[in-house]
Amino acid sequence: MQTTTAMKSNVEASASASAPAIAARRRRPIAPLEPVSNRARWVLGIGFFVLFIALWAVATLGGFVKPTFLASPVTMVKEGWLLFTEYNFIHDIGMTVWRVFGGFVLAAVVAVPLGIAMGAWKPVEAFFEPFVSFCRYLPASAFIPLLILWAGIGEAQKLLVIFIGSVFQIILMVAVIVGGARKDLVEAAYTLGANSSGIVKRVLIPGAAPGIAETLRLVLGWAWTYVIVAELIGSSSGIGHMITDSQALLNTGQIIFGIIVIGVIGLVSDFAFKALNRRLFAWSTI
Repeated sequence: MQTTTAMKSNVEASASASAPAIAARRRRPIAPLEPVSNRARWVLGIGFFVLFIALWAVATLGGFVKPTFLASPVTMVKEGWLLFTEYNFIHDIGMTVWRVFGGFVLAAVVAVPLGIAMGAWKPVEAFFEPFVSFCRYLPASAFIPLLILWAGIGEAQKLLVIFIGSVFQIILMVAVIVGGARKDLVEAAYTLGANSSGIVKRVLIPGAAPGIAETLRLVLGWAWTYVIVAELIGSSSGIGHMITDSQALLNTGQIIFGIIVIGVIGLVSDFAFKALNRRLFAWSTI
């Protein structure tokens, strides 16, 4: 009976102690590391775009910025409609998307296995890491003159620009993720009789898979920046080609529309990647 009474008093004491903390949390709508609901996240995210467009409209429609330097939202929408109806802009979008995903897939096919090998086996890391780190700092655009000499101005050159811009980043990031595996899991697998290849297949790769998927999602965003560089030179199609032509005509409406289209496609692909990662790795916290 005394034990029950003591337990009740302890529960009441802990509840009374936590009550002020809960009340204080309710009084703080914004607090460090405090999560927000999905509805609030959507409202805040959309709210920023609304505010941005409103400021843009005030600056351009109010006459504060000349149309030569910055088109208004209304002009941008009109120019975008003109691109789709008269200039077959959908073809340019399709070509750019193909180049991004083509170069990115090539980079992932090469980089992920090499990154896993570097993370799992330290001699492999010691052999490749200095060269990969050196290449990681080289801008992909610097290779364009050489790539034009080697591959011409066709699709191969554009795919290679995206490949070079993505592959070294993926290699190092995957190697870091795989190399950061929990040592206790590896030791437990050895205790259970696993060999080296079994450790990689059954411990390192499954444990690193969510992180690798997240790395690919991030690097895909970088690939979109390289495709515009690839399309600025020697290209007859693509969003970058359209932006270059519009710049020659001082058509800022079409330039802005092309930039926004890239952002929208990138955002959609990012959400799709996130959804796929959550579905494949529902047990992960990433």
